[in-house]
Amino acid sequence: MKLLSFFFCLLIVTGSGVTASAQTSASQRDPLAQSTQMIVVTTSGWNAVNGRLQRYERATPDDAWRPAGDGTPIVVGKNGLGWGIGVTGTNDANLRLAADPVKKEGDGKSPAGIFSLGTAFGDAPTPLTGVKLAYLSLTPSIECVDDTRSKYYNRVIDRSTVSADWKSSEHMRDVGEAYRWGIVVNHNNTVAGNNAENPRPGAGSCVFLHIWGGPDHGTAGCTAMATPKLETLLQWLDPKRNPLLVQLPVDEYKRLASQWKLPPMPAD
Repeated sequence: MKLLSFFFCLLIVTGSGVTASAQTSASQRDPLAQSTQMIVVTTSGWNAVNGRLQRYERATPDDAWRPAGDGTPIVVGKNGLGWGIGVTGTNDANLRLAADPVKKEGDGKSPAGIFSLGTAFGDAPTPLTGVKLAYLSLTPSIECVDDTRSKYYNRVIDRSTVSADWKSSEHMRDVGEAYRWGIVVNHNNTVAGNNAENPRPGAGSCVFLHIWGGPDHGTAGCTAMATPKLETLLQWLDPKRNPLLVQLPVDEYKRLASQWKLPPMPAD
């Protein structure tokens, strides 16, 4: 199979209809204003590894959110959650409490906040039947760069098409079953585009939704679930509906529900 060019790789990673400019200009008051699909991930606290995923949808942005399907068990980072960089700015003292953890490179935490989504990806040459997101097939040269000194930091790159300036990266094809299917989470400006800001060095890289190793196995900073649940999620997502991912501890979710116009807290 012919290897993807660097520019095509960057294009395909912009799979979601939510652009970086939309991220920076999104209203703090209603960051979900243009979305009609939402993935809500909640955990019992900042340090918790196990949690729950619930899908929500609405016909138009003026309608109320309603659950789509049942809740799904998930795991987050092996060290829990920390505030990340997404659709909303999280440096506001009214939003982020002084004692709250902040996502950093290599900390084993998944990012908290609201995030758009990029491309789907997987080991197969073609996507799962019914997937609407743009799809990236993981050839042996596809890497996600986690070297903070690289100009490609926090980008999914085809090494064969660029002059590599990094000393550390995730060789995505080599990960195995966990990446049989996955979705890029646009944390810290992972998704490149005409108006995208550069990722902030050291603020965390290579965050995905992917297949878990089991309910007792936290990740390096991603959110993971059983294969059938991820496949259902992949087939449900539609980039035309501007899907967003909300990840928060339960207490933060309740505190921000009114400000962010979130649906009622998912039932246990």
